[in-house]
Amino acid sequence: MLKKRKLAIGSSKVKLGEGWILSEYDALDASKASDWQRLFGDGRLTNILAEHVWEHIPDEETRLSNQNCYDWLAKGGRIRIAVPDGNNPDKEYIEWVRVGGSGIGADDHKILYTYDVMKSRLEKAGFRVELLEYWDENGKFHYTDWALDGGKINRSRRYDPRNQADKLGYTSLIVEGIKD
Repeated sequence: MLKKRKLAIGSSKVKLGEGWILSEYDALDASKASDWQRLFGDGRLTNILAEHVWEHIPDEETRLSNQNCYDWLAKGGRIRIAVPDGNNPDKEYIEWVRVGGSGIGADDHKILYTYDVMKSRLEKAGFRVELLEYWDENGKFHYTDWALDGGKINRSRRYDPRNQADKLGYTSLIVEGIKD
């Protein structure tokens, strides 16, 4: 049985619990296979987590990052990605998170993902994709209760304190890619 090796990309200041390897861009540029090789060699990971990282990666580097994640995951391994949701019907939310928006870090956003774009890009890398939380084109919010062992997403329906009494104040597009 494969020992669990879990990597959190862009998360050196986040507490994820035991067993997580925390990384930042200066240690791991997800788009560079040489960084993955240097850190993990021929070893494979069981889980990868990236909360609000992918929206900061330029387009071509995103394709490479998706492929590197797929390549360094063991069979049955999973990547959980959370990004701002471009289908969120709240205009203030969109202004906050859009490319060049008014929110913290939005000045560095390269793309505002929707579930169909994220799903398509992960599938091109070879992943089977499960949508965990997302807004559809009609303004309806969808969610699946997901397990914490794949990584906690703080900006989610369940964990963001801005979501109170069945009112969603802040959510993310959350997807999971599985390497079958």
